[in-house]
Amino acid sequence: MAIIITDECINCGACEPECPNTAIYEGAADWKYSEGTSLKGLVKLPNGMTVDADKEHEPVSDELYFIVPDKCTECKGFHDEPQCAAVCPVDCCVPDDDNEETEEQLLAKQDFMHN
Repeated sequence: MAIIITDECINCGACEPECPNTAIYEGAADWKYSEGTSLKGLVKLPNGMTVDADKEHEPVSDELYFIVPDKCTECKGFHDEPQCAAVCPVDCCVPDDDNEETEEQLLAKQDFMHN
């Protein structure tokens, strides 16, 4: 499953540079699938949706740091644990029960984004 940042976030920014998928953004920041990945142009995501990887998307949150679920792999393929959760001083980076994925799915997503 993806990780989410709860409303207990203090906006310290410790999580953002730790994400190997560039899935974490500061509140109110636009984001792209291509940022921090090898994705370019029109791509079909593992969930079946086709997107323009270079198109800017609106922020998931206007106030707090946020994680783009389609880019989050819980650091599978990079680290043994989610790095955002490891560095968060208030433990607000938690599993997202609405975006459950198997380890196999997370590793396939990581491979898709970086190869």
